Amino acid sequence: GVSHVLTLVLQELSLLCKRDVNGVGMLYDLLRSRWLQALLKIYECLQHYLGKRPIPVTLQARALNREVVELLREAPQSGEIKELRRLLRAPHFKAALLSAHDTVAQKDFEPTLPPLPDNIPENEEAMRIVCLVKNNQPLGATIKRHEVTGDITVARVIHGGLADRSGLLYAGDKLVEVNGVPIEGLEPEQVINIL
Repeated sequence: GVSHVLTLVLQELSLLCKRDVNGVGMLYDLLRSRWLQALLKIYECLQHYLGKRPIPVTLQARALNREVVELLREAPQSGEIKELRRLLRAPHFKAALLSAHDTVAQKDFEPTLPPLPDNIPENEEAMRIVCLVKNNQPLGATIKRHEVTGDITVARVIHGGLADRSGLLYAGDKLVEVNGVPIEGLEPEQVINIL
């Protein structure tokens, strides 16, 4: 891997160092530095990990958890079994950890969008369907009513916010629907409540 290549480069550089070629000594010292060696080892470990992605043992950890809790209920009730049942029934364990596991294991974390219609007239304005998953964070954009058309538009996209990081919303974009709710005729405050 990378460490082997670095070893070969260091061998070549050591020969050049003996001949006192300009700058080779500094390059040799740099390539021999402990921090670079450690960085390359980390890089190789990451490359190895990426090649062997872990595969979940089960796609339904929550169901397995329920089954284990039921089996433990029928087992002789020692202190350890009672403690294990209490841990497995804890809301933060069931709802957060196991639910997150199942979502990732099933690769079910992308929202599904409706299909685009096939018969869009050429003279019609282009429309984008944008899907942003907020996860209890602000959108990072403000909206306003357009003075002339009365449409609800994106007034400003806040730098570093969710909308900015996604690159999907721009100032001036017209909002037609939010979370499946048509917004024509609604006030900006009502749209904010839907967001």
